[in-house]
Amino acid sequence: MYLRIDKLQFELPQPKERDPNGAATVQELLGGRFGEMSTLMNYTMQSFNFRGKKPLKPYYDLISNIATEELGHIELVAATINALLAGPDTTDQEEAADPTSAPFAFSKEMRNAQNFIAGGPGAMVQDSRNIPWTGDNVFSSGNLVLDLLHNFFLESGARQQKLRAYETVTDPVAKALTGYLLVRGGVHQVAYAKALETLTGVEITKMLPVPNIDAAKIPESKKLMDQGMHLKMYRFSPSDYTDIGKIWKGTHPDDGQEVYVTDELPEGGETVDGGHESAAFAPEYEMGEIIEIAQKLHSKM
Repeated sequence: MYLRIDKLQFELPQPKERDPNGAATVQELLGGRFGEMSTLMNYTMQSFNFRGKKPLKPYYDLISNIATEELGHIELVAATINALLAGPDTTDQEEAADPTSAPFAFSKEMRNAQNFIAGGPGAMVQDSRNIPWTGDNVFSSGNLVLDLLHNFFLESGARQQKLRAYETVTDPVAKALTGYLLVRGGVHQVAYAKALETLTGVEITKMLPVPNIDAAKIPESKKLMDQGMHLKMYRFSPSDYTDIGKIWKGTHPDDGQEVYVTDELPEGGETVDGGHESAAFAPEYEMGEIIEIAQKLHSKM
């Protein structure tokens, strides 16, 4: 079971302007082969199918707990896409309310018009090519070493694509997102390396970082690393998954500092509201009527 808290895992800045093409790039981090949907569903299915949950509890706890963090990463990526699609509130409400106008005409020139046509506008569960995410991206073999090796590869591929996305986007909200995901994805990459080392004796951590680019060279990442964000493993449970610390211990391969497990939740930030687009014709009621109905519900509570 999951406990949901109405906050983002990380506080995102406001976008400078509407940037649908930037949003299309960030879609790769949501629905690409190495995107957050893939990390979430790989680790979730592996935790569901895990054989030997009790005798192999530290590994089960690690995979399950990282899967939970990935839920928050999906929310962050979607929030960034929505922020880039909406931009600052500059919609001409009078024009938008006119069904004969074309307030989305600009989307014809965008790389992913589906964000507007099907999303209204909003994030889609697809990659930067507009191809929907597929369960074929999930690997759950039942072999613990093989699954952990796959997870290390998955995080390494995700790191590479986050670095390339960082070099592609210009808006501060997208830069902040990729900087954060590089740090937290790095935690998961190191965790799977440590897990493999305990099982096989192979010093996988000597391969890190993969790709071999120091995240501290990226301003948005360095700020978080200076706060120790790369050292902590969150335990997303009030009383379970207590054996994570049997794997997540020792030093971090990047800077030699001690890693640790924390029961504190991320400080987080406010959720992103893309605003009401009358031009989307959803819902069909005037937004003022919807808000009035909601206010009546609040007054009865």
